[in-house]
Parts: sequence; C-alpha cells; structure tokens
Amino acid sequence: MTFSIVAKCERTGQFGVGAMTAMPAVGKFLTHAWPRTGAVATQALVNPYLGIDGIAELRDGLDARQVVDRLKQDDPEIERRQFAVIDRMGGVAAHTGTECLSWAGHRPGKGYCVLGNRLEGEHVLDALEETLLATSELRLADRLVDALAAGYVAGGDKKRERSATIFVVDGEEYPLWDVRIDEHDDPVAELRRVHAIFGRDLYPHILEMPKRSDG
Repeated sequence: MTFSIVAKCERTGQFGVGAMTAMPAVGKFLTHAWPRTGAVATQALVNPYLGIDGIAELRDGLDARQVVDRLKQDDPEIERRQFAVIDRMGGVAAHTGTECLSWAGHRPGKGYCVLGNRLEGEHVLDALEETLLATSELRLADRLVDALAAGYVAGGDKKRERSATIFVVDGEEYPLWDVRIDEHDDPVAELRRVHAIFGRDLYPHILEMPKRSDG
C-alpha cells in the first residue's frame, strides 16, 4: 500500500526519504533520518520503532545490513513489515516480508533503495529508480518529488494514493525539508504545490536558523 525511497545525495551528504500511500498521513510514521548518519523508511504493516530504533543503531555505528539484521530479530511480525535502511557511507539494506501484499519488493542501488508493496507491479520501482538516477544534478528534495510523481504515473498503489511526504536532513538535527500531504485527491499535484511554497517561503529561513556549530 506504499512506495518509497531512501537516498543519500553524493554531492551534499544529505539523507532523505520520500513516500506515497493510500493511507492518510504517511509522513508521520514512515520517515526517519538523522544528519550525517542515515535514514530509514518503514511501511506495510507499519512498526514505527523500526525507524526509531534503526536510527539509534545507525548513530551507534552499525551499518545498514547490521541494522536490518538486528531489527528483524526483535519484531515477531517481521514478515508483515517492509523497511529500508541507508547508512552514513551510503550502504543500503532492506527487508520485504513474505506476508506483504502483492506486488511487493525492494531494489537497492548505490546510495539509494526503492521499495513498495500492494503495487501495480515491479514497473513502479523501475519508474522510481530511473527518475531518481536521471535527476542527480537536482537537490535531493526535488529528486524525491520527481521520483514519487513518476511512480504515481506508473501505477503506484493499487488502491490509489491519498498522502505523500518528503523528509530531508542536512547537517542539523532539524529537517531541511519536511513536506507532508496528509489527505488529498491528487497528492502528486498537491505535493508539487506545497513543495514549491516550502522552497520559496520557508527553505530560505531554514538555511538561516541557528546551527550547533554557532555556539
């Protein structure tokens, strides 16, 4: 019922998560990221602690594969979960449970992973991946928006999407981008609209916010 991306920008070191789903308010529970550390997307039958604990373990120095292996051991319903982890070096690992709704799967790449469940087919991941790779010159937030739009056009969730999110961290503990569409008939158009407003009206102020290094 969800498709998503976790990614690291090779140019800036930013980490980001983008997702769309047929459920409302996808951004609240799915997206987890920490500066200079990594990111986690958790979906299907969502367990938010896969994201919360995954980030904690990345901060402790574990790599993506180690984090996935450890999280799988601690969840008795792991076969109903789907999640992906990217670590500080851009290493990725993911899990798609055997009880996730079909079509379900994930595809890791260099510095990213695309994943989804209850999709129209594997071609949705093709669209996500192809668009993400073709837009490497753009800001990570823009790339996530474009990739989600491509996945939507390719068929996306079998029950159609109602919510969308992008979440990007840079060097600070607060997000650089946090755009959420919680319930909308056309979440792609609304995501593009709000993303543009965020970029125009809020992003410049975020760049000027206090930094830990200021102290």
